[in-house]
Amino acid sequence: MRIGIIAGELSGDLLGGGLIHALRAKHPDALIEGIGGPQMLAAGFHSHYPLETLSVMGLVEVLKHFPRLKKCRDSLRDHFLRHPPDVFIGIDAPDFNLGLEYALKAAGIRTVHYVSPSVWAWRQYRWRKIARACDLMLTLFPFEADFYERHNIPVRFVGHPLADDIPLQTDKRAARSSLGLPTEGRWVALLPGSRRNEVRQLGVAFLHTARWLLAECPDLRFVVPLANANLETIFTQQVAEMAPDLPLTLLAGKSREAMAAADVVLMASGTATLEAMLLKRPMVMAYRLAELTYWLAKPLVRIAYFSLPNLLAQERLVPEFLQHQVIPEKLGAACLHWLENPAQVEALQNRFIELHHRLRLSASQQAATAVLSVLSNQ
Repeated sequence: MRIGIIAGELSGDLLGGGLIHALRAKHPDALIEGIGGPQMLAAGFHSHYPLETLSVMGLVEVLKHFPRLKKCRDSLRDHFLRHPPDVFIGIDAPDFNLGLEYALKAAGIRTVHYVSPSVWAWRQYRWRKIARACDLMLTLFPFEADFYERHNIPVRFVGHPLADDIPLQTDKRAARSSLGLPTEGRWVALLPGSRRNEVRQLGVAFLHTARWLLAECPDLRFVVPLANANLETIFTQQVAEMAPDLPLTLLAGKSREAMAAADVVLMASGTATLEAMLLKRPMVMAYRLAELTYWLAKPLVRIAYFSLPNLLAQERLVPEFLQHQVIPEKLGAACLHWLENPAQVEALQNRFIELHHRLRLSASQQAATAVLSVLSNQ
């Protein structure tokens, strides 16, 4: 069996790694290739390009890198047309994967898209393109599946692998010990994002917020996990220029451990917000886009919330700040609220446990079964 998979970033690599393990449990000799990262490679995957090739966020940013991205996609399309897989799976990265899926489906190759684009939130007209591009949509969240059912697109809600991997209760002291941090005292985790653009947009704001918090609570300490060496270089330069005296502990990766060790997490919006929710940690979300990207996208957005915990709950469980709201006074006050209100933190954690149960469905096994069902329906 031949299987093509393309993941667009670290969160997609995590999903792809679990999916490949589940597929190999049923077809151990399958040839699985495309684009993936360390989790997929460890599962016996052949990557034609580095995962970072597709790690570009925002309309303006994608346009800047469009020639390189198009060359990569055309090369992969030609490869898969010459060596047709039994099924192709695009994991997230819809602007890259849906066009590729369309071309492959037109050639008679079965296609699956894993992780719904935010079509339920903005640019809803894209459902027509999705219907033409893929034979099956796999969603991580129940509200996404509802959208596709309304538009008669084959869909399967499989749950989220992170909900399977992360225990319902996590030990803060044990997490601190594993990182070599003092088990006493109060720690704030700063997660400015997993992409270069995100760290450039949010890193300085988070450092100014840490300084604001330290003025209010001199006992606070800060832990900052950074996904790779490039992000560490960007952030350490920001620290040197803006806040060389802050009590920061920088980590190479280990974002989950850092969040588990923290009393509150200040973070970029994205998949990490789901991870913080599953770890039952109070959080404050922030996001900034390039100014032109923001103004182009703003009229197309159709949702009241942008953070995953709030979207899942369909209410404002945690504070979120966008664009010009991302200032130290707002972010710091929101973090301080969680630090000073343990009863509200406990209530929040109880809601997070409810949401955790809703997503805990053995997602990788369900996704593998759904992918193979596409082949059996030929």
